[in-house]
Amino acid sequence: MPGDPLRAKYIAENFLENAILINSVRNMYAYTGSYNGKKITVMASGMGIPSMGIYSYELYNFYNVENIIRIGTAGAFDKTLNLLDVILAEKTYSKSSYAKIQSGIMEETIEASNELNNCIEQIAKEKKILLHRGTVLCSDVFYSKNKEFEKPEKHNCMAVEMESFALFANAKSLKKKAACILTVSDIIGNKNKELTAKERESSLNTMIEIGLKAGTEI
Repeated sequence: MPGDPLRAKYIAENFLENAILINSVRNMYAYTGSYNGKKITVMASGMGIPSMGIYSYELYNFYNVENIIRIGTAGAFDKTLNLLDVILAEKTYSKSSYAKIQSGIMEETIEASNELNNCIEQIAKEKKILLHRGTVLCSDVFYSKNKEFEKPEKHNCMAVEMESFALFANAKSLKKKAACILTVSDIIGNKNKELTAKERESSLNTMIEIGLKAGTEI
């Protein structure tokens, strides 16, 4: 489940066999096809916690989906990380009210599915791909003037993105499984280290392949 509908289209066209467009409502593209001979669906979530909250909830609750793997980009706080490094979220931390209002989950930190994460890690080892495992900050706000509200250092957050908290909260409340794989697209505070819009769309193949393989093996 990428955020960008065009990334869903890119995955379907470049990685899936016999891909069929099964949803285009609001241009939130979803495709079902085969990867390594096994059926899988790739669908965009849109941008931000509310959009991910809606689409992942409906997939889990109305369409009997058991596993969702978010793939996306993130800004790295950890200065030891480099562009295109791959992060596997063990936990997501957020000050968002989504989980509390939606399902009464009061925690600010929610864990990913161990089963999904272990599958993803094994696939990465087989492909000799280094995964950086840790906590990510999931923010409601992209352009923030209040830098003191969210303190990534409080939970040792390695990177920031904008969708995982809603996904993990829905999975927890509905007893489903969720994971989040991220590619570093920029280093926070360093304007000379960031991917272009075109690179963000199409140069994330390592993460995509890990996600697809895990999605067809779990």
